[in-house]
Amino acid sequence: MRTGAADVIRAGRRCYSRHEYDQWAETMMGTVEFAQGAYRYIPAVFQYSGGVAASPGFEIQRVRFRSPLPLSSGFAAIERIVGDAGRPLTSFCACELRSPAPFTDQGFRAFNEIYVTTLRKWGLMNGDANPVARSNVCPVFEPPLEPSLHAFSFTTVAKAAPPTFVIAGSGEAREGGASYAERTIRHGDTSADAMREKAQFVLDEMERRMQHFGFGWRDTTASQVYTVHDLHPFFAGEIVRRGAARAGLTWHLCNPPVRGLEFEMDCRAIMLEQVV
Repeated sequence: MRTGAADVIRAGRRCYSRHEYDQWAETMMGTVEFAQGAYRYIPAVFQYSGGVAASPGFEIQRVRFRSPLPLSSGFAAIERIVGDAGRPLTSFCACELRSPAPFTDQGFRAFNEIYVTTLRKWGLMNGDANPVARSNVCPVFEPPLEPSLHAFSFTTVAKAAPPTFVIAGSGEAREGGASYAERTIRHGDTSADAMREKAQFVLDEMERRMQHFGFGWRDTTASQVYTVHDLHPFFAGEIVRRGAARAGLTWHLCNPPVRGLEFEMDCRAIMLEQVV
């Protein structure tokens, strides 16, 4: 941060009035700097963070695999791609997983213990503090035989890039220590009214996470929904009205990763994406 004029403050790549800077600083208080990766993250649970945003002088790039790769092969591919880009493995900041079918609570915990093993090896974990954002969903058609990597994101040097971020996937379950069934919005109810309420909760959560970085739907370049249920009853009134489909909406016919969850979303602002 440096002062250009008496009433102008520069933070990152933007200039703010004193009032605007105070608001910006307040939004950033809920995030943590992960200097080794050149990004900030929203602390969440041990298996993933709530989202990531590139640090000044860097941007986030996304790579999607043409077909999902089993975790071991996918992590090997990430090592190669990130290394070829001249970046450390700590620049790995987000991933999108595909699993064969929704897990039980216990099965999900067991899978996550396996998943974070690689993150620990790469120097991304500090105890149970995990900076990497994640989505993990289960395709209805042609599901993978084992948990697989669909896409990933990492930071690269970019002096004049616009702000970039990835918001992790969230279903309609409140964060907390109880079982998913206890904290899921209208658990077991898939009526049109219940699905609207679930979507409202998830959209609110996307907005809350973006606000941690000082962003909103106007800043996104892509939004994704994962559900097997009909979106149309609330598509216009909730998703479009809020601006969540400003760049269109990608609807994946997938279940969220835990039994009993019915609706998940993620979103991002990324300028450079490729398919390999």
